[in-house]
Amino acid sequence: MRKPDTGRLLCVVVCGAGPAPHVGTLIGMAQVDGWAVRVVATPAAVGFLDTETLADQYGVEARSEFRAAATGGARSKPADAVIVAPATYNSINKLAFGVNDTYALNVVAEAIGRRTPVVVLPFVNSALAARRPFTQAVESLRAEGVQVLLGPGQWMPHEPGSGDHQLAAYPWRAALEALPSAEGSAVAERPPSGPE
Repeated sequence: MRKPDTGRLLCVVVCGAGPAPHVGTLIGMAQVDGWAVRVVATPAAVGFLDTETLADQYGVEARSEFRAAATGGARSKPADAVIVAPATYNSINKLAFGVNDTYALNVVAEAIGRRTPVVVLPFVNSALAARRPFTQAVESLRAEGVQVLLGPGQWMPHEPGSGDHQLAAYPWRAALEALPSAEGSAVAERPPSGPE
């Protein structure tokens, strides 16, 4: 049974990688923890998601495009926190280097600029994670205060071709635990800038 909504809004940004079909695990955990959840999908993630199950079981819809100007209406409330999971090589690189070519990237980029707590939980293989553009992207995001859960004691990249064998171990709970507690303010509990 879900706990009552505490009024805190979590935006879950889903990228097109192996764990994406299982994002309901994260949504369910967040709702039990008292978060209201909004889901935003990158274009590549849309095909991974079972939108009917997300709506029926968790009461959420996955949005992947900007709202058309003609539709009018109030803008969505800014989230109190953002989790990007699974976060792909492409999305991490684009986000760090300022590429804002999808609704999902726009949501995360604005959250970083607002100093909203952002947690990135990658799903990349070791060959991609070894590339200099990727390591620089991770450093850049951490320097802006983003928590990138990558490295010893967090999520370790898997060997190329072995991603399917890592799905059960994907640490959804770790992303939630990296968020600020309900007692403190989001900005006050923001992690210090720079890599740890």
